[in-house]
Amino acid sequence: MSRHLLTKAETYREELTRFLGDLVSIKSFSAGEREVVERIRKEMEKVGFDEVRIDGLGNILGRIGSGKRVIAMDAHIDTVEVGNEKLWKVDPFGGVVSDGVIYGRGASDQKAGMAAMVYGARIMKEEGLLGDFTLYVTGTVMEEDCDGLCWRYIIKEDGIRPDYVVITEPTNLNIYRGHRGRMELQVRTSGLSCHASAPERGINAIYKMGRIIAEIERLNERLTEDSFLGKGTIAVTQIFFKSPSQNAVADECTIQLDRRLTAGETKETVIRELQEVIQMTGEEAEIVELLYERPSYTGIVYPVEKYFPTWVMEEDSEIVQKTANTYREVFGEEPFVDKWTFSTNGIATAGVFSIPTIGFGPANEIFAHSPDDQCPVDHLVRAAAMYALLPLRLSQ
Repeated sequence: MSRHLLTKAETYREELTRFLGDLVSIKSFSAGEREVVERIRKEMEKVGFDEVRIDGLGNILGRIGSGKRVIAMDAHIDTVEVGNEKLWKVDPFGGVVSDGVIYGRGASDQKAGMAAMVYGARIMKEEGLLGDFTLYVTGTVMEEDCDGLCWRYIIKEDGIRPDYVVITEPTNLNIYRGHRGRMELQVRTSGLSCHASAPERGINAIYKMGRIIAEIERLNERLTEDSFLGKGTIAVTQIFFKSPSQNAVADECTIQLDRRLTAGETKETVIRELQEVIQMTGEEAEIVELLYERPSYTGIVYPVEKYFPTWVMEEDSEIVQKTANTYREVFGEEPFVDKWTFSTNGIATAGVFSIPTIGFGPANEIFAHSPDDQCPVDHLVRAAAMYALLPLRLSQ
């Protein structure tokens, strides 16, 4: 089986390369995915999906089969922006292919997964690897802005709740079974403005925040560690202030926090820790829980709190074992089972809805969000072979 599927996938090397190159060449920042969705629709229809539709939020859903077991393979199709273009060695939207590697924004994170899924589904149909299952290949929107928003919509509004989900974020062709969660929140201090020539007349909100920031830095050192997921972290990522002028004491200061959650950490534990930190400083401050309310490219606003739960599949769980056995069958090798460093749509499928979820994708996550964003063409071929068989094996 392994040699046959890999050989079959190899025949689509050129089409896989062209398709990913096209996807990379189309700008698709979060909430601006319309054009790339249309390109994916064209390819899904070309390779013979049974149904292709776009939902209200703008996700593209390609369906094959209508069996009892529902399986979804997911790739988000939005990307982060380019950043400093001077750091790029190639045109970030050129879809450049050099020495068997495709370069450009989104090549690794995660348009490669999308390209490989579409051709994996093609191979699945052509090789008759069908069964009593319904497969959805999903190109989901706004993940970079708000992980899992797309899947909250698919499950609650589209009414599609899979039995298994395969996340095709980059895993370097390894099997990933979870990752830390995260939370975005703010802390805000208030002061009293006055002329900066006599600062003692006011209360400087920035100074108050400075003492809180120093304590947050110390908090990071004592956060919990898990043997598999690693350590929880907290980082101040942005600082904002309000002041009547450049020569006036600030009367408000706000910091943005990125909190990564390891096993056992929740929204409640995060809030409690921050309350204790603020208490330790002797300052008064407000903790602000954040809501994501940006309209999608279709105009839909689907508010979601910016809390993204940790999730892990046990190594002996059915989905991990079936995926590992499929890997052995396709490649004739032992898989390496690990975790992502970053966050994925699995925070919704597994973290919120408790759906068994697994990760397998082309490209290496070290290139995500970087000016070296890239994916080897060999990875596309191998991933397509794996995706051709995995739905059948998960359904059995």
